Amino acid sequence: MKHDVAKVMAICLLLGACAKAPEVVAEKAQKPKSAYLVYVTNEGSGDLTVIDPGEPNAIATIPLGKRPRGIHALNGQIFVALSGSPAAPPGVDESTLPPPDKSADGIGVFDIAQGKVVRKLFGGSDPEQFAFSKDGKVMFVANEDAAGLSVIDVADGKVLSSVPTGEEPEGVTVSPDGTRVYVTSENEGTVTVVDTKTAKSLKKIKVGRRPRSVAVTPDGARAFVTNENDAALTVLDLGRMINVHTIPVGEGLKPMGTAMTQDGKTLYVSTGRGKKVLVIDTATEKITASIEAGQRPWGLTLSPDERLLFTANGPSNDVSVIDLATNTVVRKVKAGDKPWGVIAVAR
Repeated sequence: MKHDVAKVMAICLLLGACAKAPEVVAEKAQKPKSAYLVYVTNEGSGDLTVIDPGEPNAIATIPLGKRPRGIHALNGQIFVALSGSPAAPPGVDESTLPPPDKSADGIGVFDIAQGKVVRKLFGGSDPEQFAFSKDGKVMFVANEDAAGLSVIDVADGKVLSSVPTGEEPEGVTVSPDGTRVYVTSENEGTVTVVDTKTAKSLKKIKVGRRPRSVAVTPDGARAFVTNENDAALTVLDLGRMINVHTIPVGEGLKPMGTAMTQDGKTLYVSTGRGKKVLVIDTATEKITASIEAGQRPWGLTLSPDERLLFTANGPSNDVSVIDLATNTVVRKVKAGDKPWGVIAVAR
């Protein structure tokens, strides 16, 4: 009898273990796959950090080249502006810097499926930021040390034309209808309006000091320009191509990068050394919230579902993940040295 009881207990234990095993395996198999990945350019370390929002740490680091900054995605590829010119932040005597390595200039092309850089396009001298034409066939690249905008054929990398923009061009934004491109000049405090068909300058609009980026509303009617050294945004009437008015954002804040929701109702603005991200209602042009983001947030991007915002924080070498339901940083992910640009791409 004792032996029979022992046998029954052993069988029960075995059956119990077998019954539980599939549950454990099922739990692991059912972990949802993130719908998108986040890509971060690291200006200091010359590489690309890949972040899966469902994982606590970065999942990959890919070498790119010197000083990767501006970043965009197109047709399964990530395009990154690379520059061999030494970094020259405000206050630095450029005559003391080493000569530029022009061979390092270009637009690196990272193929997402292959997980590697597959080619480098010539992007003019010292490329920083850029944008694509509406059909994706042409690239508009700000050449920081050449005071101009290069118009480049994406397929073969040929420079089709160059447009003077003023010294130290940086922000580049194409209008929603694809007919115009807007380029900031940090030194001149202007936005140059360029006709995308003729590659001719239509007008220079005076804005504030050290304009960094341009965010255009989906209807193409207005633009918000970040003026780093004025602690303000300039609002442009794009139909009339005029400066309408200025939105002060607060003393000590350095407005830099922008990200706008798809419906155009909300604009997020990073403030650099101000450490915050501002939330702006584009209809009222009022600041509705201020989020403590991290050390010098610069590049920022919305998740495809617009539930999260990611900021690249240069001095702390990390990326803040902000929950937009609560406007709070829920975690930080380690990146490379001096993260600069950031973009979220659906899988």
